[in-house]
Amino acid sequence: MLRSSLRRGGRTDWGRATWRRPEGISMGIDDLVNQGKDFLEQNKDKIAEALGSEQAENVSDGALDAAAEFVKKVAPESAHGTVDDVRDNIDKSIGTE
Repeated sequence: MLRSSLRRGGRTDWGRATWRRPEGISMGIDDLVNQGKDFLEQNKDKIAEALGSEQAENVSDGALDAAAEFVKKVAPESAHGTVDDVRDNIDKSIGTE
């Protein structure tokens, strides 16, 4: 019965979810979010330094260039200037240039 209900998207005939959290997994979403917040707070200086590094600049330039080129392929030509402006504004926030 359980296998057949999982084939139907994990639902029983009456529409209730059949999936349960496996034993040993007790961390909830709130715990993960709080751990992430704590990590950011404890390491904010290191993170700011990393985002301002030359390596971050090179990585972000490549990613932003690729994203801008993709958008330009699917957007009308009249939007290309706006795409470039958005790309440049984001680039100012990351890296060294």
